[in-house]
Amino acid sequence: MIKSTQFRPVLACAATIYALAIAGCTVGPDYHRPKENMPATWVGATTQPTTQPTTRTSVTTIESTVLREWWTSFHDATLDSLIGRAIESNLDLKQAELRIRQARAARAVAASGLWPSVDASASYRRSRSGGAGSADLYQAGFDASWEIDVFGGVRRSIEAANADIAVAIEDRRDVLVTLLSEVALNYMDLRGFQRQIIIARRNLETERRSLDLTRRRAAGGFVSGLDVANAEAEVASNESRIPLLEQNVQQVIYSLSILLGREPAALLDELTMVAPIPTTPPAVPIGLPSELLLRRPDIRRAEAQLHAATARVGVATADLFPRFSLTGSLGTSGSQPKNLVDWDHRFWSIGPSVSWPIFNAGKIRAGIDVQTAIQEETLVAYRSTILSALGDVENALIAYAKEQQHQASLNAAVTANRRAVDLSTQLYTQGQTSFLDVLLAQRSLLGSEDALVQSERTMATNLIALYKALGGGWQISP
Repeated sequence: MIKSTQFRPVLACAATIYALAIAGCTVGPDYHRPKENMPATWVGATTQPTTQPTTRTSVTTIESTVLREWWTSFHDATLDSLIGRAIESNLDLKQAELRIRQARAARAVAASGLWPSVDASASYRRSRSGGAGSADLYQAGFDASWEIDVFGGVRRSIEAANADIAVAIEDRRDVLVTLLSEVALNYMDLRGFQRQIIIARRNLETERRSLDLTRRRAAGGFVSGLDVANAEAEVASNESRIPLLEQNVQQVIYSLSILLGREPAALLDELTMVAPIPTTPPAVPIGLPSELLLRRPDIRRAEAQLHAATARVGVATADLFPRFSLTGSLGTSGSQPKNLVDWDHRFWSIGPSVSWPIFNAGKIRAGIDVQTAIQEETLVAYRSTILSALGDVENALIAYAKEQQHQASLNAAVTANRRAVDLSTQLYTQGQTSFLDVLLAQRSLLGSEDALVQSERTMATNLIALYKALGGGWQISP
């Protein structure tokens, strides 16, 4: 029998170590969110239309809004479907989700340091000493050790690991925000290119009618062959634009297919059918600049990285202090295998230990300096991310507002150019003007109509850029 008095010194030491663990401090700096001075409002936010009323005027306001499903403001069922499928099957998003699993597993590794570790072992050894002959030794048992986290090194590691999980979660959200905007941008490009093809073909028909008219007038001796050559060149020039636009359409469909995690040609049948460019909503609530701190995933990720870096300063600082451990072993041994199951051949040991680095040539202090510098660098990166986010929103706001002015002027230009084409064609038919006037009017109309379509597409893409800059595409948990 093992007498209880044999354990008293050990129990006293263990109790002392446990008391130290309970009363122990967590060394290193505690994390506090940095206080940042955010602008009171957006410079580019408006409460009135930025232009004279048009069919596409849209107002940005500082009213708070939920931007989780911003794409639904375009009221386009195909866009809604593409985004839903992208969220389910995009491969970059799946990679980001796997990184969250990795971070959670790493946190479990860090948390294991709070608990004892127990190892099972078994051995056989044959030895000989002098002339005493050979001897066998069989041994089996358990070894246990427990490092008491008195100064919080392990707890700081867990804190850093928790922050790393937050980094991975925010990285996944950032990938999601980017994915949603990429799908929407490619979709707007697709519809824009399709509209440009329609306009090019319509103008091509007009130019072919002009060519036919010119040929008849040349046959009657009313105009020279130069007018015919100019008309033929204009038709050929505009025909050459259509294959390039068709190429753009097909390449955009390929890009959308890949964003949905499918082979490039998977969406050709679905998206080849022409549809209009989705219209922008009449009002776009954008909230206040301070809301970016909670909404933008890249800002939240930078803050989580700062938290992790701060905790790792504590991990490095804990190395300056003593380490308290409790170790023990229990097993059986003997000269024959049957002794391993004989309790009379047992052995055991238990006891506390302490280690404290006395001299290491400044290694620990240097490690603390490294982690402190990383923490300071991460703080600068956090503030830089905030400034970049503010710049993204302001740039998107001014681009969205000015494109409305641009579009209003293009609408007026298209209207005027259509009148010019009709009038020049009429005068040319009557022999009151040269074909050059018709040619110039047709070119101007084609150019202005093409620019108007591009402006409509740019209006939509600028709004998408604004939604992305605001961090839209996910929901803050209540």
